[in-house]
Amino acid sequence: MKKVFKNDRYKKDRGGYSRLLEISCQKCGGHICHYQKDGPGALRRIYVDRIFDSKVSISKKNLSCLKDHLIGIKIIYEKEKRPAFRLFVDSITKKIIKSK
Repeated sequence: MKKVFKNDRYKKDRGGYSRLLEISCQKCGGHICHYQKDGPGALRRIYVDRIFDSKVSISKKNLSCLKDHLIGIKIIYEKEKRPAFRLFVDSITKKIIKSK
């Protein structure tokens, strides 16, 4: 499956650098989604418009893995007025993957 990075003003505001991450649950190791991370820094929140191949529902209030481990809560990031999930500390593992 070919991944195409979104190239919008948010990516440009963060330096134009993106990478694709595989997000998994820290407790059970279950795959949650693929995510386009823009710019440097820690992963504190994941924006809904950057999620690919989600294995869990992103329309709910809370983000949980398939075994119902709580990963994060839904927020509106005030600075950009974008829906996102604020991640709990040590709730996920991430791995950089190559886009094909």
